[in-house]
Amino acid sequence: MVLWIVFAVLTAAVAAVLIMPFARSAKSAPADRAGEVEVYRDQLKELERDRDQGLIEPQEAEYARAEIGRRLIAAAGADGGRQQAALKTRKHTLATAVVTLVPPAVGLCLYVMLGSPGIPDQPLEARLENPGNNIALLVAKAERHLAQNPNDGAGWDLLAPIYFRSMRLGDAEMAYRNAIRLLGPNAMRLAGLGETLVASNDGIVTEDARSAFEEAVRLDPGNPRPRFYVGLGLEQAGKAAEARTVFEGIAKVSPPDAPWMQLVNQHIAKNSGTVAPGPDTGSEAAQAPGNPSQQDIAAAQNMSQDDRQAMIRGMVDSLAARLKEDPNNLEGWLRLVRSYSVLGDKTKAEEALKSGLKQFPTSGELVALANEIGIAVEGTAQ
Repeated sequence: MVLWIVFAVLTAAVAAVLIMPFARSAKSAPADRAGEVEVYRDQLKELERDRDQGLIEPQEAEYARAEIGRRLIAAAGADGGRQQAALKTRKHTLATAVVTLVPPAVGLCLYVMLGSPGIPDQPLEARLENPGNNIALLVAKAERHLAQNPNDGAGWDLLAPIYFRSMRLGDAEMAYRNAIRLLGPNAMRLAGLGETLVASNDGIVTEDARSAFEEAVRLDPGNPRPRFYVGLGLEQAGKAAEARTVFEGIAKVSPPDAPWMQLVNQHIAKNSGTVAPGPDTGSEAAQAPGNPSQQDIAAAQNMSQDDRQAMIRGMVDSLAARLKEDPNNLEGWLRLVRSYSVLGDKTKAEEALKSGLKQFPTSGELVALANEIGIAVEGTAQ
């Protein structure tokens, strides 16, 4: 009931503010000047009598008649304006009624149709108790619980990957470390910590990250994710032979059609190894989407600059279309982001990075590429 009273008072206050200009306009309407007109007419008659009786010179009479006539015309015009002002006042009154009554009536009808007048307001405490599918409220509830129960390892374990996917990397590292401290290390927690450290350091596998990945590999040798980052760390350290051995080991135990095989083969080739055979190797289909064929390269040499640019743009658009149909291709997203950057289309590069991070939220390579070409990563992955 109190809420409705507050709404009524606010509505009345707004209506009063809206009415004030119209009320002032009504008050400023010209007053009735009919009496003033009659006075000037009597003065003209009296002036005629004085002139006929010789009480005033003809020239002075003409001057006086002109002045009285001027005042008479002005008074008569003001009297006509009064009627027009009265008409405007009636229009203002109608406008006042419409402005005052229609918005509250429409708002009330919409609230009754779309709102829930019978449901009481729900404070933050109640919303945290029943967050539903609201991720922000779920995170807030978990954070509140952990503030009161900092030794709840399961809570930290649940919150850590959510922080990471939201690119809250500092919070993610803290959550992973707390979960490992309270629940003990396992391959998933260690790999998550390592990936967080890689993302925090612009795609560089630091010493702490390498130790976490190596421990994750020891606990779960069949998991390709930490093994890949171990090989990436060796590659970044300039140990090409050791890195190649790690990547070749991943390729040997992985199915030929595994989604990570394309990226693994790229790193094998980068470290001067032999690419593991797969269902698409040995033919033009083995090329990464968007790569030009030998025929394309030969044809491009005879093209003008504009035609060559159009051909490159067509290849990039083709790559984007393929990734839209089959987004599970990390190498494709890396290539697309870099291609848009080379073409100078930063907006599309950012869009491609965002799409790639949605598909591969733990990719340190996408983060490294974004920092390399000057695209902000913080808050990009949702």
